Amino acid sequence: MIGPTGAVRVMVATRPVDFRKGADGLAALVRETMDADPFCGAIYVFRARRADRIKLVYFDGTGVCMLAKRLEDGRFCWPAITDGVVRLTAAQLQALLEGLDWRRVHEARETRRPVAAS
Repeated sequence: MIGPTGAVRVMVATRPVDFRKGADGLAALVRETMDADPFCGAIYVFRARRADRIKLVYFDGTGVCMLAKRLEDGRFCWPAITDGVVRLTAAQLQALLEGLDWRRVHEARETRRPVAAS
């Protein structure tokens, strides 16, 4: 799957939303519930009540894009349902979209530079 890389900002709405909403309805939710600008280039992630569905909304510079995915088997790993937003890295988003546990993805650890070849 082709997805975002690098320094993309990913914001996950932790409360389930009505999945009948399209790109415009979700962009309005970004403004109202997340207090953010849906046209700033960040990716906004929404979940359905059933945890097997996900929608992403983002502005690519020419228009609002929406990606929807339904897992045929299993469920997406979601943060606890609370008010607010959870931020993810591009790698964590990739794991989430693949149906993996995104909480196990972490930034690369800094390794010590070797002083001699072994």
